Amino acid sequence: MSFFLPKLCCKKDIDEVIKGVAEKVLVLRFGRDEDAVCLQLDEILSKTAHDLSNMASIYLVDVDKAPIYTRYFDISYIPSTVSPDHTKFVGSFKTKQDFIDLIEVIYCGAMRGKLIVQSPIDPRNIPKYDLLYHGI
Repeated sequence: MSFFLPKLCCKKDIDEVIKGVAEKVLVLRFGRDEDAVCLQLDEILSKTAHDLSNMASIYLVDVDKAPIYTRYFDISYIPSTVSPDHTKFVGSFKTKQDFIDLIEVIYCGAMRGKLIVQSPIDPRNIPKYDLLYHGI
C-alpha cells in the first residue's frame, strides 16, 4: 500500500515539505517499506489520506535514506509517525478511525492556537513498549 503515498527520499525533499505545509497537519511516517508493521501502518495511512486531505498531508520517509531526520526526530523504533512539532506516535494504529480521530484533534487544536491537545485514542489501542537501558 505504500505506493499510494508520496515518498520523501532525501533531506532536501523533507525540508521543502516541512516549509511548504502550513495550514495542515504534516504527517511523516518513518520506517522501511519491507517491514510488516510499516506496511500495516501504510495501509491505514493510505486509506485515510483522501478523507483527511483538507486537514493533513501524509508522507513516507525511509529511515535509511534520511538519517539526519531520523536522528533529529529521535526515531528509535519503527514505524514512528511524527509531525514537525515532534508529536510522535510509535507503532501502528489499531484502526483507521484512531488515526482519523487523532488528526482531527491535532488539526482543530492547532486552528484554535492550542499547543497541547488530549489524545482521543483509547489507551488500550496504544502500543506499549518496554524500554531497556544497557549501561556501559
